[in-house]
Amino acid sequence: MSGVDPSQRVLSGMRPTGRLHLGHYHGVLKNWVRLQHEYECFFFVADWHALTTHYQDTRGIEQATQDMVIDWLASGINPGSATLFVQSQVVAHAELHLLLSMMTPLGWLERVPSYKDQQEKLTDKDLTTYGFLGYPLLQSADILLYRAGQVPVGADQVAHIEITREIARRFNHIYGREPDFEELAESACDKMGKKAAKLYRSLRKGYLESGDQEGLERAQALVKEQQNITLADRERLIGYLEGTGKVILPEPQALLTEAAKMPGLDGQKMSKSYGNTIGLREEADSVVTKLKRMPTDPARVRLSDPGTPEKCPVWQFHEVYSEQSVQDWARAGCTSAGIGCLECKQPVIDAVIAEQEQIIARAQPYEENPDMVRSILLEGAEKAEDDARQTLTEVRQAMGLSYR
Repeated sequence: MSGVDPSQRVLSGMRPTGRLHLGHYHGVLKNWVRLQHEYECFFFVADWHALTTHYQDTRGIEQATQDMVIDWLASGINPGSATLFVQSQVVAHAELHLLLSMMTPLGWLERVPSYKDQQEKLTDKDLTTYGFLGYPLLQSADILLYRAGQVPVGADQVAHIEITREIARRFNHIYGREPDFEELAESACDKMGKKAAKLYRSLRKGYLESGDQEGLERAQALVKEQQNITLADRERLIGYLEGTGKVILPEPQALLTEAAKMPGLDGQKMSKSYGNTIGLREEADSVVTKLKRMPTDPARVRLSDPGTPEKCPVWQFHEVYSEQSVQDWARAGCTSAGIGCLECKQPVIDAVIAEQEQIIARAQPYEENPDMVRSILLEGAEKAEDDARQTLTEVRQAMGLSYR
């Protein structure tokens, strides 16, 4: 894949859950909006992943996908800056998943923390399927297919990136060992020129003999900046640095994101399953009613009772939506009983409504013309397919499946 720099590629996806809420916006989408201007981003609808836990009821997937992608676009995700597509419209995901399944040890999948965790939590779902067991591998295929070097995740999802790294490492170890690998790598080194070749060999020796991590990173950077060698030679030299084979599938890194600060209406995490959400495109009257009914500090029974902001869900909304001066006003008024709870909520209500007005306005053209969304997703799928096919070509060649 000429010109691909994994460190500059980001991949992330969401299951098609329908219309999104403020928790999604502040926890994921605002981060995506920022990333699309810093990296080459691929954002996809993980509809096959939805089947791993909901295979018995698939009737709403298509509409849920449409609604969710409208929320992406209304939040500021730009199809001109990022590639948006539906997973099942790029069948290469399934082929790479199949090929990786041939060499992935069963125990690796069984030990993924979320495997047993979801079995215990989702007792109303049938999770005794091959698809559910294999979903971390499908997730790995999603990432490796685009050679994405950066995957934005929360701390609780790092294990999924680690198994992807292990799978890539195992694949490269098994299939990256060309019969004449060392000779090809040394030849590639000479092509860099005398000065660069000498530095490369010195840094490689320092890493292999004494574990010089800084030297390894310098050598990797040196290889990436070479303009006079082919991509295949670059992959050989990267693998040769670590004493392994040609790097066919680069190992991704977890791009850690901050834990979502957006609480639900009851102070818990905002989640549809808790019934404590505010939708991104919810009608203003409904939003006002929900926020006015929000529970507050239980110690404030009467207006004259002082409160503790940290015990009040409304304060968590202030932390997300209010400037420091408004937070100071709310804290002082609450702790001194100088303001009532409804008065305290008003700046939050105003800020949420103002934010949503912009989102609703940006969503309107897509709501009125659903074909615009379908066109964006089909165009994104075509681009994703092109990239995916290039990876699969190299994977097939490495596995001896490239028939002529």
